[in-house]
Amino acid sequence: MSLKNNNILNQKDVKKRIEKLRETINHHRYLYHVLNKEEISSSVLDSLKKELYDLESRYPHLITPDSPTQRVEGKPLEEFEKIEHYRPMLSFQDAFSEEDMYDFEKRIKRIVPEENIDYFCELKVDGLAIELIYKDDVLISGSTRGDGMVGEDVTQNIKTIEAIPLKLYSSNSSGKKRDLVVRGEVFISKKEFERLNRERKKEELPLYANPRNIAAGSIRQLDPQIARKRKLDFFAYDLVADIKEGEVTNPFGAKTHKEKHIFLRDIGFKTVDREEYCKNLKEVFSFYKEIEKERESYSYQIDGIAVFVSSNLIFEKLGVAGKAPRGGIAYKFELEQATTIIEDVHFQVGRTGAITPVAILKPVSLGGVTVSRATLHNEDEIKNLGIKIKDTVVVGRAGDVIPRVVKALTELRTGKEKKITFIDKCPLCESSLVRPKGEARWYCKSKKCKGTRREKMYHFVSKKGFDIDGLGRKLIDRLLEEKIISDQADIFLIREGDLMPLERFAEKSVKNTIEAIEEKKRVPLSKFLQAISIPFVGETAARELSYNFKSLEKIRRAEEEEIMQIFDIGPRTAKSVYDFFRDKKNIELIEKLKEAGVVIEKEKRSEKLKNKVFVITGTLENIKREEAEKKISYAGGRASSAVSKNTDFLLVGKNPGSKLKKAKELGIKIINEEEFLNLLK
Repeated sequence: MSLKNNNILNQKDVKKRIEKLRETINHHRYLYHVLNKEEISSSVLDSLKKELYDLESRYPHLITPDSPTQRVEGKPLEEFEKIEHYRPMLSFQDAFSEEDMYDFEKRIKRIVPEENIDYFCELKVDGLAIELIYKDDVLISGSTRGDGMVGEDVTQNIKTIEAIPLKLYSSNSSGKKRDLVVRGEVFISKKEFERLNRERKKEELPLYANPRNIAAGSIRQLDPQIARKRKLDFFAYDLVADIKEGEVTNPFGAKTHKEKHIFLRDIGFKTVDREEYCKNLKEVFSFYKEIEKERESYSYQIDGIAVFVSSNLIFEKLGVAGKAPRGGIAYKFELEQATTIIEDVHFQVGRTGAITPVAILKPVSLGGVTVSRATLHNEDEIKNLGIKIKDTVVVGRAGDVIPRVVKALTELRTGKEKKITFIDKCPLCESSLVRPKGEARWYCKSKKCKGTRREKMYHFVSKKGFDIDGLGRKLIDRLLEEKIISDQADIFLIREGDLMPLERFAEKSVKNTIEAIEEKKRVPLSKFLQAISIPFVGETAARELSYNFKSLEKIRRAEEEEIMQIFDIGPRTAKSVYDFFRDKKNIELIEKLKEAGVVIEKEKRSEKLKNKVFVITGTLENIKREEAEKKISYAGGRASSAVSKNTDFLLVGKNPGSKLKKAKELGIKIINEEEFLNLLK
């Protein structure tokens, strides 16, 4: 019996009725969104919601944050607040072939050779990653990935999504209240995408490019009413941590990724429609092919499968490389494909001298992006594809990867197509090209090549190199044209008088550029190794070389076998490093850089903070978070993202998050930036 017209009931009865209504509504939300069952019609559910809303309107003091009526509340925000993630939100590296997957497994087995590796696979939904935090079973915040460390507070918009529980559910009625961190993907169905575009067309507005863009755009609207109208959906994919227990590797006793999914469903979350335990990569490939065939049958967009090392303990043990976990990978298929015509083929020269053929295409839209160029990779790829200029071709683009030509539609040929002849001389310096044994690429090996020199310059001043502000590609081009610089070392010899005569260069700009160059003369060894363009040496390899050899001189003298002993460095990279430092021109450049004032700073792992665990919270004022974490690592410590009983220090900056409260509860030593830097002295 409805209570809205019963005036004789007291508040105690009203409260009981409200609680019962909430419990019933949440139960049917769980049945519908998690178990795909419907015991009552949507009109009956709407009637229950209406009764609850009416009662709460009459008794507003009985409204709670987890009530189903609170999914849309408040006025539009002026801007989003920032939320610090409990642990960094990482992005998976991509794999596009079985060869990529075998390489992934090789990397794992190098770290844990003694372990038997099995996998858990699930659909990879093409949406927006979100972190949810629950305290005592109630949703208190939802945030975007942001920079991986800090995201935007989009809690109001998150609450509009029916698939996200405002209060955790438990089918086993354990009664234990939980504090936990859940991550998942916000997305929009294909059907809803089509509906929104039909409305846009009626209003003569530009159509949305793809469902993912709508999902991301909706979550980042300051007005939650917009998100509500777009009928967003959500899949949970990871249980990150049990906050109360400080447990990360094995939250709530989940020993495998599959057990995490079981727990997530038990507490009210929907997980993807297909998931699979795989004993080995052969079974992973089988699952991938199956999903690839049926991908169009799903009501939402998927762009591949996510592959995890099944054991949570091994997954954590594998750690992180760059900004990606070593224990997981996104095994993708082509996100979009379209047909177009190859108008021409150009040949580009990279900073290592590698020649890359690039197809110039008749512009075509792929996944909402207009594409006019596509990589053809190398000579073998052109032969294997059997393509010609003026061919009609299928072009594919997966994620943010450069588009590539998938195949030629030879049945559409007219006879006017022209064979693609791979060049035998460099397109910029006309030196003869060479193809090293065992490699698919041709290279320009000329030390005087303008193309490789230019690309090396771009890389040298970029963020991955010396990171010199104000020295962009256009200015580098101008400096080369005016013969102000001829190699990387010349950059540090530039004076104000060299720049003043240049057109559009004001006095202040000149001064700022010179200061920026001067500031970057001191560089860590790992950064230096990246900057000088050693083939196959990226951030991870450079850091490991720096840590293990301690100085540039020791790296110069090292034999291939010594280099190969280093973690994360394989035979190809070891040979490349060895050969690089046996080249007279490279050594001359290094010496010239030193003469120009470049100081290469040693990096080493000291034992100052040996085995000490640090967690950082808030915004640091005098040092970047990444730099602080590097300093901790250099000193033998470990930077963690979760406060637990094993944490030794909490480094606190401005506007600290919930980690500060947790650290105080556990009696962990809390330090500021000054105290942190003193520890390193």
